[in-house]
Amino acid sequence: MSPSPDTAAPTVDELEAQERRLVFRRFTHDDAWALGSLLVELAREREAPVAIDIHRAGQQLFHAALPGSTPDNDAWIARKRRVVERYGSASYLVGSRFRAKGTTFEESSRLDPDRYAAHGGSFPVTVAGVGVVGAVTVSGLPQVEDHRLVVEALERFLGE
Repeated sequence: MSPSPDTAAPTVDELEAQERRLVFRRFTHDDAWALGSLLVELAREREAPVAIDIHRAGQQLFHAALPGSTPDNDAWIARKRRVVERYGSASYLVGSRFRAKGTTFEESSRLDPDRYAAHGGSFPVTVAGVGVVGAVTVSGLPQVEDHRLVVEALERFLGE
């Protein structure tokens, strides 16, 4: 039996389409606060034990640790965010591209797995006409769910 569309992992094409679609006109400190607050609201509704982080240009603009999250989630956030900063793409997309080539990020990237994790949950903050300026990251759920939570919040925030 194949998974339902709601639980199936997104394809590389679907992930790339998300990145093309979810682009900001601008991204300010206030935008980071509003997006982070929306993520907290969505996570609380689901009683999701997550940590949430938003960075822009090397500065942390938002961080929240919800009940059930641990310091380990912050370590995962940093590792996933570094993948976005290095590749300019969602951490889940980067891992999916390696898997599509029949390998893994860990085997083929030549990057330290203690510093980089191509697991779902970190998504680039892209500003039209500028490019990737930061990342919004969630950790605490299975990687596809971390990714989907971020995408859902971005869709709502951007009115998609």
